[in-house]
Amino acid sequence: MKMLLQPILISMLAGAFILLIPRRFRRVIEGFSLITALYLFAASIKIFARSPIHADFLYVDGLSRFIVLGIGFFGALVTLYSLRFMASYKNVSTYYTYIIWTIGLSILAAVSNNIIVLLTAWGFLGFTLYMLINVAGPAAASAGKKTFIIVGGSDSLMIMGFAIVWLITGELNLSNIKIAIDSSLSFWAFLLIAIGAFAKAGAMPFHTWIPDTAKEAPIPVTAFLPASLDKLLGIYLLARLVLNVFILNSFSYALLMAIGAITIIAAVMMALVQHDFKKLLGYHAVSQVGYMVLGIGTGNPIGIAGGLFHMVNNTIYKSCLFLTGGNVQHKTKTSDLDSLGGLAKIMPITFFSALIAALSISGVPPFNGFFSKWMVYQAVIEKGKEGGVLWIFCIVAAVFGSGLTLASFIKLIHAMFLGKAKDATRNEVSWPMWIPPVILAFLCIVFGIFAYIVPLKYLIIPALSENLVFIGTWPSMKAALFLLVGLGVGLLIYLAGNFKGVRETASYIGGEEVTKDMRLSGTEFYNTIKELSPLKGIYAKAERKVFDIYEQGKRFAFFFIRIFQYLHNGVLPTYLGWCLLGMLIFLFVLVR
Repeated sequence: MKMLLQPILISMLAGAFILLIPRRFRRVIEGFSLITALYLFAASIKIFARSPIHADFLYVDGLSRFIVLGIGFFGALVTLYSLRFMASYKNVSTYYTYIIWTIGLSILAAVSNNIIVLLTAWGFLGFTLYMLINVAGPAAASAGKKTFIIVGGSDSLMIMGFAIVWLITGELNLSNIKIAIDSSLSFWAFLLIAIGAFAKAGAMPFHTWIPDTAKEAPIPVTAFLPASLDKLLGIYLLARLVLNVFILNSFSYALLMAIGAITIIAAVMMALVQHDFKKLLGYHAVSQVGYMVLGIGTGNPIGIAGGLFHMVNNTIYKSCLFLTGGNVQHKTKTSDLDSLGGLAKIMPITFFSALIAALSISGVPPFNGFFSKWMVYQAVIEKGKEGGVLWIFCIVAAVFGSGLTLASFIKLIHAMFLGKAKDATRNEVSWPMWIPPVILAFLCIVFGIFAYIVPLKYLIIPALSENLVFIGTWPSMKAALFLLVGLGVGLLIYLAGNFKGVRETASYIGGEEVTKDMRLSGTEFYNTIKELSPLKGIYAKAERKVFDIYEQGKRFAFFFIRIFQYLHNGVLPTYLGWCLLGMLIFLFVLVR
């Protein structure tokens, strides 16, 4: 009990202490915040190593142990990264306070066995998310409000779902609850709680806060929450429901699979046409959730393991992509892809970290994203043995979505790092900003090549009650070796071909010579997609926010508000008329 409560209490006290430090002692605030984050990381390692741990209201099992480890790990990395990136922000004491509190509250949410404790931590995390978004200032106020309403509204539905669970079972401890979805009441309990998980992770249709947050919030906030912690917590809760709390029926599994497949395709199609790299990464943060929900929705061990593994992989490469994007923004002062280019020679460490993460998220072997997607593909094919046609739609969506992901990251890498630079005076960022992406890029390689013997063995398999049975074979280490040999042979052929020197000649496009001032940007790669029918109409509706649940809810609410504004016009005869009409209706009801 002490091992679990100590880091949570220390994070609360440390965050409050940071607020008391005068703002002029900026170095003290930063140093103390980093030391606290490192302590919380060390505490999370200790919890991971000592699990399983059972207490009155808290527990750590095979599922929650690696969630706690991930929370501490990403908290420490983002705090280190923030030392330089947040240097231009004035309210750093508020920022670091909420970062530290978020780490502690996330650990509490991950180890909560009691429903009340879980909901309390979950609710406070919505508040810290809102406050961290608003660190960016007035420009982020709209995104912060939208996030607060979507996440807060879904939390309210989640409370209703847990209330139904308590009504059915009379239990508040999750470890004592097992509900079969064999009635409408139990189904609604599952669905309402799942909505809270969907909104936290960013699954459709509760996803629209993530692209807006990615565009407006500081990069470390986006890398820390929508890219990592919110994914960990949202998918953790969904997995907890499927594995331990509910016994799902075929319809519930099919619903999860459909939501996952739609999320993959719809979000990646939006990412494909973005010109702001932060919004592009934001939509991909949504798209990748689809693979996690799809894997868990298959209900078979390989699918649930694949969904959880993809959750871990996504937090790694998505955080890496956001942090490398932050490096670019820090140096260029822009996130507009049309204004970038040629940064590979100027920022080589950032470039190679972004390239590895881009290959990982695109599912290119031998990196980690390929392995977890490969597991999800197997799970969907295994699900197809039960019959039906849904699995065909899901496998096509998963594979096609992976191809579109690769296409959009070809666009991003080209636009940011290749081509002609506008300004060649920039250089690599300082070490606190390039070390975290390098660590994450290294993990993309390790978790891909050594998937069987590191992440699956120590993180994923202990969370399951059944052994994994692969229907295909992927010798990850041998494959990586063959790929490396192939690249080496290709390099030798290239060097041999240029042994006598390189012949330089003019560049031509379409038969016309490329002038020195001509600059090609990758942002135009897929603009024609928006002109294809019926995609043209869908994109037009997306730009009008027809598919945005927040905007549609706002329009619905304001429709009634305008009606009441019209009725409440301040004219006394109008009020007397409504009073008379109300009295007549009341008398008519009484007479009947």
